[in-house]
Amino acid sequence: MGQPAFKRPESVLVVVHADDRVLLLERCAPPGFWQSVTGSLLPEETPLDCARRELVEETGFSPAGLRDLHLTQKFPIAAEWRHRYAPEVLENVEHAFALNLTEARRPDLNPGEHLAYRWLMAQQAIAAASSWTDRAAIRCALSLPAPPGT
Repeated sequence: MGQPAFKRPESVLVVVHADDRVLLLERCAPPGFWQSVTGSLLPEETPLDCARRELVEETGFSPAGLRDLHLTQKFPIAAEWRHRYAPEVLENVEHAFALNLTEARRPDLNPGEHLAYRWLMAQQAIAAASSWTDRAAIRCALSLPAPPGT
């Protein structure tokens, strides 16, 4: 069976934290884009299976203890990526998960995906995360209140 013609418009985001410190990864493209572990679901893959796979692929960390945050968010697919999806698809659905490590550890980065990593205090990570869905997932994972007006 070959690759599907279009990507599935569904992804995961995994907040990796060690108590109140949060791991952010800098994507290769665009540079300066900091995020949690993310990835798209493969055909027939569940969000939990995708979260486990992406966690191992992007950090080398064991998925033992991975928890579902029961946070699902929709966001518009950026124009530059829309060609990867069926023509009628305009939004992606993202499922959030979290992994609380006993200590901040060095991730085994995939150099084809990420340039660098940082462990930041929760509020610093929220400020540094490049997407609103990531900021919301960090708040949820660490049980922090949403900002006023949201």
